[in-house]
Amino acid sequence: MIHKRSGAALMAALALSCIGDITHAQNPSDSGKAYPNRPIRMIDPFPPGGGTWVIGRLIEEKLMEDLGQPIVHDNRGGAGGAIASELAARAPADGYTLALVTASTFAVNPSLSKVPYDPVRDFVHIGQLGAIPLLLVIHPSLPVRTVKDLIAMAKAQKGAMNYASAGSGTLSHLTGELFNATAGVSITHVPYKGGGPALTDVTGNQVQLFFSNVLSGLPLSISGRLRAIAVTGAKRTQAAPDIPTVAESGLFSFTVTNWYGVVAPAGTSPAIVTKLNQAINRTLAAPDVRQRLAALGAEPGGGSPEEFSFHVKAELEKWRRVIKEADIRR
Repeated sequence: MIHKRSGAALMAALALSCIGDITHAQNPSDSGKAYPNRPIRMIDPFPPGGGTWVIGRLIEEKLMEDLGQPIVHDNRGGAGGAIASELAARAPADGYTLALVTASTFAVNPSLSKVPYDPVRDFVHIGQLGAIPLLLVIHPSLPVRTVKDLIAMAKAQKGAMNYASAGSGTLSHLTGELFNATAGVSITHVPYKGGGPALTDVTGNQVQLFFSNVLSGLPLSISGRLRAIAVTGAKRTQAAPDIPTVAESGLFSFTVTNWYGVVAPAGTSPAIVTKLNQAINRTLAAPDVRQRLAALGAEPGGGSPEEFSFHVKAELEKWRRVIKEADIRR
């Protein structure tokens, strides 16, 4: 009888253990309770020193405090960000490998060239960190003060005006083509090897206008070497609140920002995604973080994973359409 009771007790214990395992597997929230218990890797699609690195490191400082674990910043530049995204897509979906993504890479690359990942299928979109609008700058000799003036001049001088870009397929190039399509004008694209050379030639009046990043273009506008006539965001930037948006000038649907976000491999536990999203939102609510983002010309992100995912899908479709209609190739 003793052996029988022991055997029954053993079978009951095994049954309870199996039930517990099944419950644990079926309830993803349990899997997130101990997370994180070791360092997290954050893959950056560019070399150190760029905007992604600056914003990524800023957010990571606070996230480490919130999550109680180190975050290892791993720069993996190359192929326009595709190397980093592929690396992240192939990583274990355990919450310990995350990736920084931007509009200029994540939402644009799939329509410009064949990439070994799908930005929707192969990732979960955790949260948007922030967004930086572009600054439409022109040479001061151009007799225009507003976007309406610029459109009128471009229509009157059809094909005679030109705009610089940081290179074929870059966000400044795509923004120029979106402006052409939205305003119904034909301003000729002149590609450069980077934003610096593009700004130099606009300043030297070799090219008439450029959709610059705010940090590079604004000082030249303040000094009078260029004239900033609009920003491309949905609202005015804190860095230059007196400069109107393109939308304010009549192109109501025109909005472009270089946004930054965090993604994880598809299959990552919803509990982990929620925990990371909440930590990101708390980080972005911190006054010192908001102040430092504003100094970069960035608007803080935030929101739910679902909102970020909706935004990513909308951006993919917007730039796919622009690239197809303008026949843009790298």
